[in-house]
Amino acid sequence: MRVAVVGGTGDFGLALAARLVDAGDDVVIGSRDSGRAEEKAREVGAASGAANEDAVLDVELVVLATKAEATLATAAALADAIGQTPILSVASELRFGPGGARPGADPRSLAERTQELVRAPVVAGLHSLAAGKLAHGRLDEDAFVCGDDTDAKALALELAAKAVAGRALDAGPLESARALEGLTAVIVNLNKRYKGHAGVRITGLP
Repeated sequence: MRVAVVGGTGDFGLALAARLVDAGDDVVIGSRDSGRAEEKAREVGAASGAANEDAVLDVELVVLATKAEATLATAAALADAIGQTPILSVASELRFGPGGARPGADPRSLAERTQELVRAPVVAGLHSLAAGKLAHGRLDEDAFVCGDDTDAKALALELAAKAVAGRALDAGPLESARALEGLTAVIVNLNKRYKGHAGVRITGLP
């Protein structure tokens, strides 16, 4: 698969890119800074690095891996360059305060709001995976993907299976991204409370 990882110089984007390279995918690292994108591409053995608007051209899937606060602006800026190429949104909007992390104030997920800004089908997933662990190899966890477009979801599930040693699971429609993004807050709170590195495995499925 030829994949563009927008925000690929960040911790999560770079870790995911490394796992996709390991799996034999043709990966393009995207960044606002083309020089930094090229540097990080060499670091993980990706095919190339480029400015975001160039990275998303002629790929099968765009992974939107920017920080949450930059997700919507980045999606809007790249909408024309992306066209109809499916987008996988992986960011979670969190609020921090007394008592721990909470989901963002908007009841809609970042993925749903991204879908309003682009023509391409948006799917969401990988929210339960931690960048620090992913950087060291495939995770012994399950990964979740949700979306309304069957073909886009199939591509995202194929990608997710390369990031985990567990299963890539279809978590339903794009609205389910609200729960998946919220799960990030739960994991952050668990890690802080128990000083661990929590992941998720689903039991009871064939």
